[in-house]
Amino acid sequence: MIFDPGLKIFVRSAPLGFEYGTGVFGPTPEFRKLDSIRSSLLDPRCDGPDPVYVIAMDVGKEEHRYVLEERMLLFGVVTFSTGRLGNEPVRSQGHVHKISSHSGWSPPELYEIWQGRALIYMQEHDADDPGRCFAVEAGPGEVVVVPPGWPHATISADFRQPLIYGAWCDREYGFLYDGIRTHGGLAWFPTLDSKGDQIQWQPNMKYRVRHLECKRPASYARFGLTDHCSIYELFERNPDLVQWVSKPGLLPELWQDFVP
Repeated sequence: MIFDPGLKIFVRSAPLGFEYGTGVFGPTPEFRKLDSIRSSLLDPRCDGPDPVYVIAMDVGKEEHRYVLEERMLLFGVVTFSTGRLGNEPVRSQGHVHKISSHSGWSPPELYEIWQGRALIYMQEHDADDPGRCFAVEAGPGEVVVVPPGWPHATISADFRQPLIYGAWCDREYGFLYDGIRTHGGLAWFPTLDSKGDQIQWQPNMKYRVRHLECKRPASYARFGLTDHCSIYELFERNPDLVQWVSKPGLLPELWQDFVP
């Protein structure tokens, strides 16, 4: 199943990348090489696809350029390679969003899965005690919210097909890796069983071991999200409905004891 994001962007598999349809702008994609994420993997010496994934930050319809810039919103698109990284699924290394100067917050992020099966892993802190830890499984058309300041990573749960997703981000985006790299990764490593069909989780003993809650996406009705349209179409209909991505202080009560 491939979800229609309401945006004419086409994914190439060989070579990995994107093409933009009429009326859609987008940058030259950035390639994330295997060497750049090794320090956060269970086996830093593993073999795997290279590049691991490709990302295009700042994609949208030409008619929305000014509104996106004015609202400090940015839409990104990512596609993962098929395959595996040693005994781990193809995945990102994990990061924390830097604090944006215009909001004073480490911004949240809104994911939408287009193809494949994703696990959005997140934990409260990148310190020795990671706090609460969640692994949220989502498929095409489903959305996941990562709250402000939480370290997180995206994992492909099906090595046989590419994982493709879009995300609303803060335009002043920046990624912080120091705390995660100090601990050799996040607090839990995803691993594949012998057939590659099931994800198992192994604790990273450089952290205090905490319970990992594996779950499906929460209901995000309080955020104004709906199942009736894509997250880009949601912005298109009413930009205020995703403004909290770049201005999380609009909804401070929703971040308290947040459960994704």
